[in-house]
Amino acid sequence: MPEEFKPKILIFSTNFISDLAIDLTGLLHRHYPVTTSIIRIPCSSMIRPDIILYAFQCGFDGVFVAADGTDCPFLKDCSDRTAKRIAEAMELLKKHGIEPERLKMSAICSVCVEPFLKHIHDLYEKVKKLGPIKRKPE
Repeated sequence: MPEEFKPKILIFSTNFISDLAIDLTGLLHRHYPVTTSIIRIPCSSMIRPDIILYAFQCGFDGVFVAADGTDCPFLKDCSDRTAKRIAEAMELLKKHGIEPERLKMSAICSVCVEPFLKHIHDLYEKVKKLGPIKRKPE
């Protein structure tokens, strides 16, 4: 019997904003898929499209960017910069034959436990329906 596909999701979380919500999720004993990994970054606008592509090339099936939104302590235009980088990453994914639906970004504030859970569960289910990435032999 084939093993059930359990997507690996990478979460980019910001140190001062979204990471607090993710920590609070654990403190409240709320659950999200165990196949997630989290990388903490200072500001969501620093995520480069090639790093997102690299995450997929390294075996992740989905990527979630927990963006700072308007609460960013570093940049007033963080939301716009992050959105631009995500749009560029989606185009890069298309060029490499990876469905852009596997990438999601949303602003997650420091107490946004429920929105965080919803986004992660929604992405997990979407990626599960898409199935594993069809990797080209190199």
